[in-house]
Amino acid sequence: MEQKTRLEKIKKALNTEILHSQIAEIEKQSAQPDFWQNHQTASNKMQELANMQKIVQEIEDLESRIPEAEFGTEDPQINTQLHQLELRTFLSDKHDQNNAILSIHAGQGGTEAMDWVTMLLRMYLKYCDHKGWKTEIIQETPGEEAGIKSVSTEISGKYVYGYLKHEHGTHRLVRKSPFNADHLRQTSFALVEVIPAIEENTELELFPEDVEIQTFRSSGPGGQHANKTESAVRAIHKPTGLTVNVSNSRSQLTNRKTALGLLRGKLYQLMKEQEVEKLKELKGKFKPATWGTQIRSYVLDPYQLVKDHRTQVEVPQTEDVLNGKLDELIEAEIQQITAH
Repeated sequence: MEQKTRLEKIKKALNTEILHSQIAEIEKQSAQPDFWQNHQTASNKMQELANMQKIVQEIEDLESRIPEAEFGTEDPQINTQLHQLELRTFLSDKHDQNNAILSIHAGQGGTEAMDWVTMLLRMYLKYCDHKGWKTEIIQETPGEEAGIKSVSTEISGKYVYGYLKHEHGTHRLVRKSPFNADHLRQTSFALVEVIPAIEENTELELFPEDVEIQTFRSSGPGGQHANKTESAVRAIHKPTGLTVNVSNSRSQLTNRKTALGLLRGKLYQLMKEQEVEKLKELKGKFKPATWGTQIRSYVLDPYQLVKDHRTQVEVPQTEDVLNGKLDELIEAEIQQITAH
């Protein structure tokens, strides 16, 4: 009965009647002669159709298998399939299926905080590796003494933004500092930002007159490998003052395209979070990475515990978490947000 109840909740959340009508509508559109005139729009529609058809097929498959399982040995594959379908149901917001750009910025804590950025970057890269997602560093500013001041990573895969969007916030580390002789316990902070990768020609348009593009020489290794051209790009959204820097490619054109995509994602994220109508109202809403704003704490001393302050989920295996085992923390947040 539990499996049947879970499936009914999924069907209710997805509203399968609407799902069937949306499938029929896209199929009707795809039969029109002018459907493929805009190839990008048509491709997106066909991908949307394939995703909806897959969900419907999975629901129908479970509907036929669950009654059989009730009269025999419980099939663990059904629970696994239900779990995956539940997560996909929770990840049904606009852009949840998109790729994402994850950025980490050092907050309070000086060199210690910059080292914390390095640790968080490693944690997320390992998590992405576990999920089979591709990652590419698109911007990195090293710390003066050690660690990283800020870093941005483009992450590609299925439902990347949906899974990672709730990581957005301040992450707090408590440990004995390796950067002072007395190894005193220190608290440091880092801000994690997660934005969806939004393609051009979407509902969020960047007007050329609102964007200032600057070029500069990207920092990197010296000597014969030094970057002698101004390939790095800074994009500034003048109405809000939002700024992004991209320097991963030697091609200024490639960096410019990436920067505009990053800026588009930042604007979407801020619009969604602040729920305002005018972008100019967003300026000054930034929350510093400091005391009282953390979403999760990672305590390595005097005891070992990772605690999410939103879901109250606690994981004592801190080393596992820092090695990318984030599923318990991330999935609990996804389900809690959706439940509310």
